[in-house]
Amino acid sequence: MINKVHICGIDTSALKSLSAEENDALLRRIKGGDIPARENFIKGNLKLVLSVVQRFSSRGECMDDLFQVGCIGLIKAIDNFDLSQQVKFSTYAVPMIIGEIRRYLRDNNSIRVSRSMRDTAYKVLTAKERLTRKHSAEPSIEDISKELDIPRQDIVVALQAIVEPISLFEPVYNDDSDSLYIMDQLSSKTETDSNWIEEISLKQAASQLSEREKTILSLRYFSGKTQMEVSDEIGISQAQVSRLEKGALNKIKSRL
Repeated sequence: MINKVHICGIDTSALKSLSAEENDALLRRIKGGDIPARENFIKGNLKLVLSVVQRFSSRGECMDDLFQVGCIGLIKAIDNFDLSQQVKFSTYAVPMIIGEIRRYLRDNNSIRVSRSMRDTAYKVLTAKERLTRKHSAEPSIEDISKELDIPRQDIVVALQAIVEPISLFEPVYNDDSDSLYIMDQLSSKTETDSNWIEEISLKQAASQLSEREKTILSLRYFSGKTQMEVSDEIGISQAQVSRLEKGALNKIKSRL
């Protein structure tokens, strides 16, 4: 899909770019209500959409879908572009196209985010686009906070909540001979990839234990206490400690 020539029935290898002068002339005609000029302008900027879409090619999404969503972002950029601002259309359009694609990816995210959190995030993104158009510059968190009268920390949390997850095996760099993955950057010299994955699995398995089971394992294997010392500390018999410890270990083994 990444290397395909045709996307949405369009031969991407034959896409042409408009010059800055052609863009300006068509934009002025578009603002005057010229429909053919609008169609020519969209066709002449599909290569811009393609260049943005290719940034998301490693996410495993259908390139046809991303290209269509990117075209929606392009059309929104055309409708909202202010000719009086001394800004190149591509400079204004690229963030709009990226934003549209990111919204699509968030809406199709497998991780569920609460409705209130998602609503806050959408308000923030809408305000960000509005302020960007108004000032021809990306606003800060403080600017958005003042615009929406929402605490800065709520804005940060909402934006973090809707960030789409990425795979540990997603390549961050590759050449003809080797690839560098996100996991490679998280590993240390003292921990192999397999040990790191096992640690994650162990924590997930242990999280399913009861609080008493967690306490017993913590005292036994992290504090180094004997079963008798544990029984005195939590107020149960040594036999109960032994039984609960054995049961907790069996639960972890069965879940690994």
